[in-house]
Amino acid sequence: MGLFSRLKNLFGKKQKIKLGLALGSGGAKGMAHLGALKAFEEADLSFAVVTGASIGGIVGALYAKGYSFADMVGIVETLNRKEFSKNLKPFSDLGFAETFLENYLDGDFQGLSLPFAAAATDGETNRSVLLKEGKLARALTASAAIPPFFKGVEIGGKKYYDGAFSDAIPCDYCKQLGADLVVGIDLSAYNRPSEERGAFSRLLGSAINSMMPVRYLENCKSRGYAAADVMIRPDLGDYRATSIDRASMDEMFEAGYEAAKAQTEEIKSKIAAWQKGKK
Repeated sequence: MGLFSRLKNLFGKKQKIKLGLALGSGGAKGMAHLGALKAFEEADLSFAVVTGASIGGIVGALYAKGYSFADMVGIVETLNRKEFSKNLKPFSDLGFAETFLENYLDGDFQGLSLPFAAAATDGETNRSVLLKEGKLARALTASAAIPPFFKGVEIGGKKYYDGAFSDAIPCDYCKQLGADLVVGIDLSAYNRPSEERGAFSRLLGSAINSMMPVRYLENCKSRGYAAADVMIRPDLGDYRATSIDRASMDEMFEAGYEAAKAQTEEIKSKIAAWQKGKK
């Protein structure tokens, strides 16, 4: 190898990595996603490909549109929590959520600045489906339609439900969209196991499960872990998907921020290793 070639390898421009972000499901726990985005912004980490399930899909679409974490916090502030709570009754229609989302995410997927897709669950086959075209707000509500609170969302004559049932942290889809390295965020890593819940809660859960149109697949989370290069796991065990009071939301934001901040150096190390392997 000549001197010029050696110098080029030594001082040449690093190959640009397509860093992917896969945001997990979790309802109100999605505030932790916003905290994580703050940590990423402070560490100068940006993402080129984004996927998400349920609330992760909504946050991911906002990110792909160009909204910052601060913008998203502002959007949350515009949400009427009392009005939202009124819709948390068995099998409500998600039209109200679609209308709200259209204020910030109107149009279709082609209007986004980054490659993005949302994971949903096919109501007929119970299999994971990647939604990446058509009306954006409708796809996001389909990805977040978790029974028994909400009924399925119809797209193209088929009903879709929350992506949490089949691919809760869609890191695998993120790589399918072209990401070289994927950072996932698991909002339910510290959920209490069912045996820790009271007898009444377990009985109620069994009754609800008997009415569910879809079921959790055995690998609904493990497939995400298998495809992730870095998995961030904020401790949200003290909160529920319906914890929309101000104090809880602030605390979940902080938990997401601290968990992501603790792993920013690991992410940068993974990026450096990838770039080194591409020389």
